[in-house]
Amino acid sequence: MSKIDDMNTKLTDKFESALVYATRLHADQKRKISGVPYISHLLSVAALVIEAGGTEEQAIAALLHDSIEDQGGKPTREEIRQRFGETVVAIIDGCTEWDTPPKPPWLERKTRYLDKLRHASPSVRLVSLADKLHNARSLLADWRQHGDVIWTEFSSGKDKTLWFYQSLVKVYQQTDTDWMTQELQQVVSQLCQKSKL
Repeated sequence: MSKIDDMNTKLTDKFESALVYATRLHADQKRKISGVPYISHLLSVAALVIEAGGTEEQAIAALLHDSIEDQGGKPTREEIRQRFGETVVAIIDGCTEWDTPPKPPWLERKTRYLDKLRHASPSVRLVSLADKLHNARSLLADWRQHGDVIWTEFSSGKDKTLWFYQSLVKVYQQTDTDWMTQELQQVVSQLCQKSKL
């Protein structure tokens, strides 16, 4: 990613518009386990992207990375394309596991996502990595507060969820060796140790 001297991301009213749009789009959505408003996750992912030297378009995609999957599929995709452009939509597409009902089975979705990520653009990998890092941080915080009961909130269960995170680490390590990849590896290792996997 960028060096400290290169971190000069300028956020314009386009980012502000995306923030308002994301807040409204996800207004009724809450995080698993903690129940906090979902916008907290989107803000955290955007913050990680900006802290890593990401562009405004990458930060906007971070705010909207779950929008197609969670809030309307292809019609939402088209609205985002019209509001924020092709580059933003391309990044979101790269971070999206599915966009047309019915939702594919868990293992199929995750395997396809991992395959797609191996060949993804640097922009997609940056937003994806920020997303997965924040998810893993939240999971570890939830585990510290609630213990192993958290795994009952996941349809895939503990072993499959941790397999997915371990697989993500391997994919990111093939292409990204920055601080976010290193932190994700550390957080996933802690989750596995605490869960005795």
